[in-house]
Amino acid sequence: MRIIRAAKVLTGRPGEVLEDGEVLIDGATIVSVGPRGHAGEHAVAGEGDVLDLPGHTVLPGLVDAHVHLGFDDRVDPVTRRSPESDHHLLLRMAENARKLVSAGVTTARDLGARGFLDIALRDAIEEGLAVGPHVVAATRPITITGGHCWYMGGEADDEPAIRRVARENLRAGADCLKVMASGGQMTPGAPPSWIPQHGTEQLRAVVEEAATRGKGVAAHAHAHAAIRSAVEAGVTTIEHCSFFTPSGHRYDPALADLVAASGTFVCPTVHGAFERIRKVHGAEMLDAWLAGVTAMREAGVRLIAGTDAGFAVGGIANETDGYVGGLEVFAMAGHGNAEIIELATVRAADACGVGQVAGSLDPGKRADLIAVAGDPLARLADLRNVTLVLVSGRSVGQAGVDTVTSSAG
Repeated sequence: MRIIRAAKVLTGRPGEVLEDGEVLIDGATIVSVGPRGHAGEHAVAGEGDVLDLPGHTVLPGLVDAHVHLGFDDRVDPVTRRSPESDHHLLLRMAENARKLVSAGVTTARDLGARGFLDIALRDAIEEGLAVGPHVVAATRPITITGGHCWYMGGEADDEPAIRRVARENLRAGADCLKVMASGGQMTPGAPPSWIPQHGTEQLRAVVEEAATRGKGVAAHAHAHAAIRSAVEAGVTTIEHCSFFTPSGHRYDPALADLVAASGTFVCPTVHGAFERIRKVHGAEMLDAWLAGVTAMREAGVRLIAGTDAGFAVGGIANETDGYVGGLEVFAMAGHGNAEIIELATVRAADACGVGQVAGSLDPGKRADLIAVAGDPLARLADLRNVTLVLVSGRSVGQAGVDTVTSSAG
């Protein structure tokens, strides 16, 4: 058994802070959480390995609900060939996973990968062959022929084809399904963000197929009509939810109220590249988008943390290890530190379908936790001061390890 003590322990549940607390771990599992000394009644004398971290805060491992560990955005739309081989891309994904866990992320939902490489990486991490967070893998996004991210292999235009691709993904071992309810901004020749790609009935088919295996569905939805269809179809999470129109971001309060009333989680893909993109490409649209995030919070929408890491906009890379920068943008949108930690841990874990085993420090859950120097309730930036990362009880901290490769394809 192992005891980890710190000046503060945040369980992940709203408002629950243990001063001078400790966590007792047995292998991969949390045994107990409480004030200093409480573990003595659980630990067998002589077997306790005590790690005392004065001046630190222990909290649940962070969750990135939207990443692309292997997003190669250099695909040639004419030849349908990527210059990066599957073998090379899998190595990039392993390095991105290492970078992500170095930022304190212990669970990551990968929402789009080609060739089922995310499943290969997920299994390698669980076997101890690679270092990274637990991966919730969506595999190939379901999209129309030539639609957003078609090159990942999930093209399907009608309901029978949609069900076929969904079943193939699930057969391969997908932990959830991803569907492109609207167009996007990163695929040459595909419909733009404000154009719906799949209607309500087609999205409902995806939800039905996922439900047969007890899985959830993440819907990429920028357009107003796509957001509405995603709610009506009963998806688990809406990705982006940016209210895009041909003239830019146009927040719709009535639609946001519909999302809030449905209880659907929204991952607005808030990332650390925000300020750099804003300075280079202009503030008007990004400021309107950020105001929309604030408005969704005020409307009661259940927001979660996810960075969409793995792409580059105008040469500015959204790096995998820039996770905390995304949380700081939530602060810019009016969220308090305690609320941000909640949406980055317990709430995000629930949205990703792993809330029974992760997201909070509770007996019986996986020993996924981090320790940071300082107090992130007072200073969110202290989440960068990671000194300990445990994934299922294994220490996987990568502080000081550096490579030159970019997170983006």
